[in-house]
Amino acid sequence: MASTDRTPVLEKADKADKADKADKADKADKADKADRAAATDTAGVGAGLDALDAVSAQRGSLGEALRSKALPPLIGVLVVLALWQGAYSLHLTSAYKLPSPTDVWHSAQELWYQGTLFSIIWTSVWRGLSGFLLAVVIGTPIGLVVARVRPVRTAIGPVLQGLQSLPSVAWVPAAVIWLGINDQMMYAVILLGAVPSIANGLVAGIDQVPPLFLRAGRTIGATGLTGARHVLIPAALPGYLAGLKQGWAFSWRSLMAAELVASSPDLGRGLGRFLEDQREFSDMSGVLLGIILILFVGIAIELLVFTPVERRVLRNRGLLAAVK
Repeated sequence: MASTDRTPVLEKADKADKADKADKADKADKADKADRAAATDTAGVGAGLDALDAVSAQRGSLGEALRSKALPPLIGVLVVLALWQGAYSLHLTSAYKLPSPTDVWHSAQELWYQGTLFSIIWTSVWRGLSGFLLAVVIGTPIGLVVARVRPVRTAIGPVLQGLQSLPSVAWVPAAVIWLGINDQMMYAVILLGAVPSIANGLVAGIDQVPPLFLRAGRTIGATGLTGARHVLIPAALPGYLAGLKQGWAFSWRSLMAAELVASSPDLGRGLGRFLEDQREFSDMSGVLLGIILILFVGIAIELLVFTPVERRVLRNRGLLAAVK
């Protein structure tokens, strides 16, 4: 009887032992899978960081940079010149209306030999850059106030948007009546064209700043002008930079409009005035030369000033690889 009574007890103990072993094996298997998954995740994170390091550290050679950056625009220019020459050679219109590229080159050489080419370019470049810098000084505080003070934004925001869409040439007659034909009139037209764009760009950039940045700035005592300088403007820099680029474009367009319309010996001879003089002389070669010089200056300022600043801002934010 004793052995018979012990049999169920032994069976129960054996079953419990097997269940315990199965449970331990199951736990060990789950732990092993978790370790493998963690190792995979760690490897993936490491590979991602390595990839980011590789992108940031990758530096192309000078030849590669020339092929990727300089060659495509050069090919584009050559294609345009070839089409231009082809249209001239096929006599699609009279030579009076469409001179050849060689004729335009001869007009540039004539200005060079007269010693007036650089003076014409510099007169407009100096006005454009100085007017743009003045617009930055005025437009930046306006953008800060509009972005941070709700009643001011409600009152002035729509006005700034409307002024940005107003063609700059519309201000020229009013500026001539108000100020006369002088440099002050030129700068007034530039400011009226550029300040709204710069202010609106800063407002758009501030609107995209995460509120967490502002709370962190207030926590460390960065409020008022200190917070605007060290927190708000740096955080809004991508949008602000876009506004600056657009502000320069509006400055340059406004200046050309003013120089085209206003004429005075006291103003000197800029690119806009040169373009209008060639139209009055019915010199299409000179007109095309003026257009090309205006386009050249705009592209040069973009490449020499704004592109390096934009690349530095994007690099500091880890976004440079996205625009390559």
